[in-house]
Amino acid sequence: QSSKGGGTGRRRPQVIGTADFYRRLPSEMKESTKIGITMSFLALFIMIVLFLFETYAFLHRSINSNIAIDVNAEQLLRVNFNVTLYDVHCDFVEVGVWDTLGTNLQNVTKDINKWNLNKEGSVEKFHGRNSEQKHVSHEHHSPQELADLKQKMNEGFLSAVDLTSDNIEDFHSKNDLVFIDYFAPWCVWCQRLAPTWEQFAQVANWQHLDVGIGKVDCVAHGDLCKEERIMAFPTLRWYQEGKAVMPDYTGDRTIGGFLAFVKKKIDNYEDDEYDDEEEEHHPGCLVAGHLLVNRVPSHIHMEAMSVNHELNSMMTNLTHRINDFSFGTPDGLFMSQLLHILPFTNAIPEAEKRSNPLKDKYYPTFHFHQAFHHHMKVVSTHVPFLFSSGLVYQVLAESQLVMYEEMEIPAIKFIWDMSPMSVYLEEEDRQWYDYVTSLCAIIGGTYTTLGLINKLMIKIFKPKAY
Repeated sequence: QSSKGGGTGRRRPQVIGTADFYRRLPSEMKESTKIGITMSFLALFIMIVLFLFETYAFLHRSINSNIAIDVNAEQLLRVNFNVTLYDVHCDFVEVGVWDTLGTNLQNVTKDINKWNLNKEGSVEKFHGRNSEQKHVSHEHHSPQELADLKQKMNEGFLSAVDLTSDNIEDFHSKNDLVFIDYFAPWCVWCQRLAPTWEQFAQVANWQHLDVGIGKVDCVAHGDLCKEERIMAFPTLRWYQEGKAVMPDYTGDRTIGGFLAFVKKKIDNYEDDEYDDEEEEHHPGCLVAGHLLVNRVPSHIHMEAMSVNHELNSMMTNLTHRINDFSFGTPDGLFMSQLLHILPFTNAIPEAEKRSNPLKDKYYPTFHFHQAFHHHMKVVSTHVPFLFSSGLVYQVLAESQLVMYEEMEIPAIKFIWDMSPMSVYLEEEDRQWYDYVTSLCAIIGGTYTTLGLINKLMIKIFKPKAY
């Protein structure tokens, strides 16, 4: 029994030894070759390169996009804009909103600011918050006064001088100070001002005020008004020594208002308290702000408008640059900016970063009666960020140049519609054991593959011993 037991005990190590996966050969049985050394360094190099690529792939997660019905329950959408109009004065810029639910707001004033531009198109000074335009006062005339004025016009006895391209330079040379009314006969405000302007000229003559009072019919003398860049009727412009002094008069259109303005200008001129540098007539305007609108098809329009003037459609140039036009709250805008800045967001496709496609786009109009309309499709997009998800609005935009009728005032329009579908961007998670398995496969696969190549090359290049 003991011998059998002893025999059994002696055979057990032999059985266990066959399970050794890592058998070691004696060093004297190993042979080093140049091919083997080369393959070893090559294997090490390949392992390091594959390790780096695999680690990079593990740390930089990929992004998958899914499309689903938009479940956003918010009723209002924030629209942010910053637009530079190069040839429309801030006094005339109006921002309005329209949507399919019946909202139709003209000259929105809340959360909108304006800046005046210089002739280079850069911001010069803060014009102020967009506000309601104030109605100016007008002189009331009796039927007898109007009849007397009509009779004087028929007889040619007028105090306000009719100016044309032929006599305006001579008129300036004879008068250091000049006050001119640029009007259009079809303009209602001009018709209302005409008797007041004539009476004001008579009073100025009676009081021997050292000022020339004139008027220009912009229908009969359109070239002269284009040269003076008359954008609205009536335009009441003051001149000193032949140069226009801006801004134009915007006060009450009464005899008392005109007299007070003229006397102040005369006093300043006599005391040398005036700026002799000619100012740009229509320096342009930068309009910036945000609006809260219904989440339905809508549009924002920017146009030249005035409650006290008739705009000259022949001089309405809506060349503009869109510095910003985006959708969403400040948090969402911050998120959209991070998509273009942070390096780890490179995993998000560029097609998913179109949050502001109109930014820094320039839209010139080379002819009057033209304006650009910008059409947009707005898509809600949920973007993963750190340990949460942020809402960003992607925008697909197209712009079209629209022609207007001769008597229509053109308008810049930003038209958009909300997509009923929403895009959800999700990170594709990769487990740690997947990474470890890949590393083992790299090491084992590289070692085994190059080992086989090494044996094959030894058999080919090493001479056989006979």
